[in-house]
Amino acid sequence: MKQSEIKQLSTAELQEKLSETKKSYSDLKMAHAISPLENPIQLRTVRRTVARLATELTKRDGQ
Repeated sequence: MKQSEIKQLSTAELQEKLSETKKSYSDLKMAHAISPLENPIQLRTVRRTVARLATELTKRDGQ
């Protein structure tokens, strides 16, 4: 998910998307621990998406 897409979401949508993405990241990590993922770069991509969402929420709380 790109930063431009994230900025268009409402705060409630951001919070929902953040929780979904965190769960997805957790599931991916667990699956990777059991047997290696076909594409381990997915972990990095999802982790960075979580960071982008959290950063945007923090920005909005500060305003």
